[in-house]
Amino acid sequence: MLTTEFPGCQKLIQAIDAAVTKGSTPAITDSLRNSLCKLIQSQEIKLPACVFETAENRYARRELYHSDEYGYCVVAMTWGPGQGTPIHDHCGMWCVEGVWSGALEVVQYEQLPAASGQDGLYCFQPVGSIQAGPGSAGSLIPPHEYHTIRNPSDDAIAVSLHIYSGNMTHCAVFQPAGGDHCYQRQDRKLSLDPVN
Repeated sequence: MLTTEFPGCQKLIQAIDAAVTKGSTPAITDSLRNSLCKLIQSQEIKLPACVFETAENRYARRELYHSDEYGYCVVAMTWGPGQGTPIHDHCGMWCVEGVWSGALEVVQYEQLPAASGQDGLYCFQPVGSIQAGPGSAGSLIPPHEYHTIRNPSDDAIAVSLHIYSGNMTHCAVFQPAGGDHCYQRQDRKLSLDPVN
């Protein structure tokens, strides 16, 4: 179901449909990463103007498309200067994320075994950080899905396009809970901003 028409939307949907029939998750995400990079760089697709509008005190999420046939969804995210996420997961779903405009800093984390006496806490350590610019894309495949995303700019907005294997309505977020690398898990319901 297309939320709104925009130039090139059918080309984007066709590329995703072709990728999700590849069979294995690594083949799907490799194909999507390559297709997304080419589509962003070609500038054949013009996202709706609303995806360049920020939300106050948080990043914005706008669903552009949901496939009834394959189940995946496409969400545009808008990041104001300095906006970002805590460490979070994608509830076991694979995801391909591409930077449409601006720049984003993505830090991946690996879960560590909890130390004794840390019942109910989760431990993570950063294992890689990238500065991603327009036309770059990456993928997250469970169990290697823990990450943060942040717009490092002081004055520019960033827009990214996220393709999830399913409808992303909630995720687990991890907030610092004292001690080194220790975090408290919270389930977060994810809302969508209007597409106009």
